[in-house]
Amino acid sequence: MAIQRPKGTQDLLPGIIEQWQYLEETIRSVCREYGYEEIRTPMFEATELFQRGVGQTTDIVKKEMYTFQDKGDRSMTLRPELTASVCRAYVEDKLYGQPQPVKLYYIGPMFRYERPQSGRFRQFHQFGVEVLGADQPIVDAEVISLVWNLYKRLGLSGLEVHVNSVGCPVCRARHREQLQEFLISRKKDLCNDCQERFDRNPLRILDCKNPSCQEVTVGAPTTRDTLCEDCSTHFEKVLAILGRAGVVYRVNPRLVRGLDYYTKTAFEVMVEEIGAQSAICGGGRYDKLVEEIGGPATPGIGFAMGIERVLAALQVQNKLPEEKPKQFAMLIALGEKAQIEGFALVTALRSKGMPVGMDLLGRSLKNQLKSANRQGASLAFILGEEELDRNVLVIRDLTSGEQMEVPLNDAVEEIFMKYQRGV
Repeated sequence: MAIQRPKGTQDLLPGIIEQWQYLEETIRSVCREYGYEEIRTPMFEATELFQRGVGQTTDIVKKEMYTFQDKGDRSMTLRPELTASVCRAYVEDKLYGQPQPVKLYYIGPMFRYERPQSGRFRQFHQFGVEVLGADQPIVDAEVISLVWNLYKRLGLSGLEVHVNSVGCPVCRARHREQLQEFLISRKKDLCNDCQERFDRNPLRILDCKNPSCQEVTVGAPTTRDTLCEDCSTHFEKVLAILGRAGVVYRVNPRLVRGLDYYTKTAFEVMVEEIGAQSAICGGGRYDKLVEEIGGPATPGIGFAMGIERVLAALQVQNKLPEEKPKQFAMLIALGEKAQIEGFALVTALRSKGMPVGMDLLGRSLKNQLKSANRQGASLAFILGEEELDRNVLVIRDLTSGEQMEVPLNDAVEEIFMKYQRGV
């Protein structure tokens, strides 16, 4: 073919999309239980939103954003993440005027220009939650608990929450000074990106995946070494609440996350068996982000998880539904008149919420029955010229082979009763 899908994207075809629907339905169910409401924001935003919100020193802003000039010569960017967009909506739509906290969730595509690899795409999909307007430790615990219970609901095993506190601007300044002192003599051994981060945002050096940088930072002071009393107390309360709720966690002092807006609690959920990139969720608190993009001072916390990566983990652990949803019945119409009457019958049944298929190719009785079996139908409704003459419909059980006739005028109610009984 001359035209193919863009690199780093995928076609989600029948047979696969049902797995996505299963995951999304489970997500929506858990969010309802926790009292979170859905939000949908534009696919693209003003570039400045992500520059100010995500941070100029992040790889996302420096290397990975899909940015373009629109016809009004404005710089626009396909959203690389959604926290900044949700905060923009919180300010612009005056959600701060509602009872606080505002608890939101989203599901949708994001866009980053990075090297495609297992579980990573240039158009990828995320589920995430954001809680705005509350800074209590129990809010951090609820957000972590939500994703923990979601994964348990899905049946995933081998999970572990890695959690840390990256502090507030006061204790972050102390950590920055100590970290730079530790690294100054080793700066030449850092990768080019981390040498640039040394002055702008040295904390992000601890997040670098380059093996040489990881070796250089062994023994470096961590954020926990410099936490102020308020941040330390907040973190200890989060851990106590998580432990009491049965969430399995491990304090990871090197966990800092890759975005500039995080304050205090930062966390990731790890699962084995999906390769080197074992994190399937990440998030944290961002108490300065709303203010940074022009809103009132508002605490916030949230997380995002990659749909593709969670599906990969479910696949490896054999936790995905094995079968496509089965068709309840197939209408087999033989002849033009039967097609017309059959179409009316199928329409009436579908209006009652019943999944009923119909042959659209005018195939023979034998081939239509084969098609019904392939689609997993339980029943076949057979209507031909003979049945029309007698004003009846033949209902055949495709499992037992037994069949019966019902008056055509009563067929909808007879079939509906069978459907309700699960026959």
